[in-house]
Amino acid sequence: MRFDNSHCFLSGEALSKDQTPFPVFANWLTERYNLKDTPFKMLDESMQSYADIVVPCSDAAKEKLSDLEKTIQIAFESGYEAVKNLDQDLLFLWIAKTVYGVIFKEIQTAIKHQNTFAEGFNMSQGLIHKFGMLHTMLQKVNNNIVFEDFKPYSLFVCPVTNEENEFAYRDEINTLTFSLRIQNFGIIMCLQDNGANKKYHEEIWNKIEGKTLHPIQFEELCAKLFYSAYLFNRLPEYHIIPTEDQIFIEAMPLRGMTAKPVFDDWSFKTYGQVVENFWKRWGFLLLEIIKNPEKPISYLVDDNMEFRLAETIMLPLA
Repeated sequence: MRFDNSHCFLSGEALSKDQTPFPVFANWLTERYNLKDTPFKMLDESMQSYADIVVPCSDAAKEKLSDLEKTIQIAFESGYEAVKNLDQDLLFLWIAKTVYGVIFKEIQTAIKHQNTFAEGFNMSQGLIHKFGMLHTMLQKVNNNIVFEDFKPYSLFVCPVTNEENEFAYRDEINTLTFSLRIQNFGIIMCLQDNGANKKYHEEIWNKIEGKTLHPIQFEELCAKLFYSAYLFNRLPEYHIIPTEDQIFIEAMPLRGMTAKPVFDDWSFKTYGQVVENFWKRWGFLLLEIIKNPEKPISYLVDDNMEFRLAETIMLPLA
């Protein structure tokens, strides 16, 4: 992992000075959803546009990433059914490329700022480990890498009644969580939990999988996933086994040597604050959301914990 502009962000290969950078948000996305001037808020509160998020990239890596991008573009433009039927590992690689590209840009910005301080730039060992493993798994773009009997991620794909030009993107780089709501679908992915969040939310997912969601329902699901990703208290470890033809990545058991639950305790008040953030466009306040502190309001399920049909929700789409 290098964070300068003279090496490829993916392969680490040295680049020539005239090498053009690679857009993290592809041109087809920025043009289709008018993102060229749409502000993208960085962690230091500075603003860039989606089109400004670029990374240094070798020609060989560009070719592989462009092939991946084309596959994703065709599926996304076709809609929910095509995205649902897409190879999940391809979706993971595209999302990993996007999130790691944002991380790359964030770290470059942080290094630039902190070089003005005597102590320079520091990052926690936990984050270095997470980002390093994400970067390793992203090498699947270039190499024959096999996830041995596991998926490193939890993936949720839902049909959603979005407005025509909706583009709702979120990421949380500390927990490596991603969501995107466009066209007639929404995607949420926890990139490095070995499927733990999928299992944690199994009950609600069994009720809503395949059902068309109102945007507020999808954002509620996002709030649940982003919050549980924060509660996830393991740092997944992996064995990397190179052979002549393939590289195998094997997951170590999440439980490890401790009996402590994999997720910390759920706090309804903190969850309510997360929901408030995700429901901002509908103007809900925390006090309304957690009026009953033990049972925050939900648009996903009714009082009997049954799925609420999207067409019964009398709220604007955006």
